[in-house]
Amino acid sequence: MAILGYVGTYTCRLEMNWVTNLKEKRALVRPVVERLKARFPVSVARLDGLDSHTWEVIGVVTISNDAAWVEETLQKVAEFVAGNGEYRVTEENTDIVELE
Repeated sequence: MAILGYVGTYTCRLEMNWVTNLKEKRALVRPVVERLKARFPVSVARLDGLDSHTWEVIGVVTISNDAAWVEETLQKVAEFVAGNGEYRVTEENTDIVELE
């Protein structure tokens, strides 16, 4: 069977132990999520920790017929997340799956 394309996912846990409420946390996380959507050809979602004010998990997904492009895009996303927010990235996971 021929490979139709590749789906890449990137998830990361962001920690903000100094934040005292959900509104303050959203003010830190939402701009990064919106900038990722505007800057890269990806979809982004806030996945977990929505009710916690000290941490959150975000997920990013992209799809292409070129595995190297998917890998490079997710690497750039990871670098952007790490360098553009007042939080600590404590866990990261990248996965690329072939579509048949």
